Amino acid sequence: MQKKIIIKLISLSIMILMPLSVNAGSKSKLTIFHAGSLTVPFAKIEKDFEAKYPDIDVLREAGGSTKMARMISEVGKPADIMASADYKVIDNNLIPKFATFNIRFATNQLVLCYTDQSKSADKVNKNNWYKILQKKGVEWGHSDPNLDPCGYRSLMVLQLAEKFYNINGLYQKIIDNRPKKISDLNQLNL
Repeated sequence: MQKKIIIKLISLSIMILMPLSVNAGSKSKLTIFHAGSLTVPFAKIEKDFEAKYPDIDVLREAGGSTKMARMISEVGKPADIMASADYKVIDNNLIPKFATFNIRFATNQLVLCYTDQSKSADKVNKNNWYKILQKKGVEWGHSDPNLDPCGYRSLMVLQLAEKFYNINGLYQKIIDNRPKKISDLNQLNL
């Protein structure tokens, strides 16, 4: 239910923001930069929108929200819409020079993801996850905090865990056990 509401809100936003005139004989282009976490709903929105408005070609580019904002503000790539995983990215990096307003349309949650093949998958729970992340041989990572809100929010979660569990140095112990090859995810362009 909530997913349908979000899709409708985003579609409505696109319709409000889209160019009102279409050049005869050619498709207008609507360029959207969005957070990677919005790829699935935006793919559906693109399909539905283009079916309803066949003279408009929706061009999407996904990546870390901070990276996408920098593509606009630093690289100079034009976008008609920027959908971020963190509304502050737009407020802090695009308004007022590159955007005139910001609409908050959804919220998100951070989760610890693992598979049944992950080390200690059969033992991890809400009371010991921070201990599991400190175990030697457990590989974990997060996206680049300089490019993606999920990256810096992941680090914030670890800092908050130190306070919540009242364990001095917990953040650093977990970070110190993060394998370099996993923690250096900026090569994935997230």
